Amino acid sequence: MQVLWDRGRATVGEVVTALPGRRTPAYNSVLTLLRILEQKGYVRHDKEGRAFVYEPLIDRQQARRSAVKRLLSQFFEGSAGQLVLNLLDEETIDRQDLQRLKALVDEE
Repeated sequence: MQVLWDRGRATVGEVVTALPGRRTPAYNSVLTLLRILEQKGYVRHDKEGRAFVYEPLIDRQQARRSAVKRLLSQFFEGSAGQLVLNLLDEETIDRQDLQRLKALVDEE
């Protein structure tokens, strides 16, 4: 999804080439994942010549919201507070993010 969001549209080959890391995933693995994302309504494709060109149907913010909702319901019994407390306990958060978090808490 990151590649599609960054590029707007991409073929399977372009997605494979753009993926970071030392090990490049197999073309068929990326194709399978894109097909699954399409079945779930996250991407769509057009045929251009012999290639399928994929593009995202949801933006990053929508995907983030959806992922956080799933995370909250599956692991934190729907409690955003428990998620935040867990993050603060387990992760190092830089000063700027902490100040932003404090400002949000103060608004409530």
